[in-house]
Amino acid sequence: MKIKTEDFRVPEGKDLRLNKWATETEPVYKSKDEYKQLLRDSVEQMSDLQEKMYAQNRYSMLLIFQAMDAAGKDGAIQHVMSGINPSGCQVFNFKQPSSTELDHDFLWRTYLCLPERGRIGIFNRSYYEEVLIVRVHPELLQYQNLPEEVADPDTIWKGRFRSIRDMESHLHRSGTRVVKFFLHLSKEEQRKRFLARIDEPEKNWKFNTSDVKEREHWDEYQAAYAECLSETSAADSPWYVVPADDKENARLIISQVIVDTLESLKVNYPAVTEAQRSELQSMRVMLVK
Repeated sequence: MKIKTEDFRVPEGKDLRLNKWATETEPVYKSKDEYKQLLRDSVEQMSDLQEKMYAQNRYSMLLIFQAMDAAGKDGAIQHVMSGINPSGCQVFNFKQPSSTELDHDFLWRTYLCLPERGRIGIFNRSYYEEVLIVRVHPELLQYQNLPEEVADPDTIWKGRFRSIRDMESHLHRSGTRVVKFFLHLSKEEQRKRFLARIDEPEKNWKFNTSDVKEREHWDEYQAAYAECLSETSAADSPWYVVPADDKENARLIISQVIVDTLESLKVNYPAVTEAQRSELQSMRVMLVK
């Protein structure tokens, strides 16, 4: 079954209603073994394309993962990126900002971590937290010491959406392809995964009581995500809403989106000139003496 990645892409400039987007869809795979083979195939394609991108040294790619707790971001990153050369891939996890980070604009700490040419950068959470968790908990704005006119609740979110769009547009013009994934999890599936974290000892370390408290704000988060995705999905930096109730299926969808994006760059190894070829042959003669 061919994955049509466009089915999961958020249209540019249209209001999004998350309750209209599925959290589970027909599986691409028919068995666990087939899932593993399909993922291996995608990872091999990805690895080959990333190596060419690294050699060409013109483009870079930024992958952003956002989701409600327990949606499977960590697992998706681990499994989908398992075959990528570590020298060509960088992963950053963004948590509560430090005092130094709070003294800068909200994009500053993530801008420092953008991927170099030829590399894939992965943000596990990102600057989007500033229009998601901070929007649901606006009291967090007080720690940013913003001027009163900037912190106006009637304008701050639209302003931040504009800043994000402008930055991502700039990145695209500079050769960085920005691809964003929202792992769309149902509230019921989240409940089951939280219970598993409590009941299974090897998963206890993943459980945090604050995660359950945040469930009380489920509807607020859904509304914040819906507007965020609507405001910031663009042709050059699209959002993909990935049904996340089935972790394996979600990983296959994500891997296909990445492969499609890399293929669209038409990356290849740098061409070798006749002069370089002649020099290589001279070196070969010296080495086989």
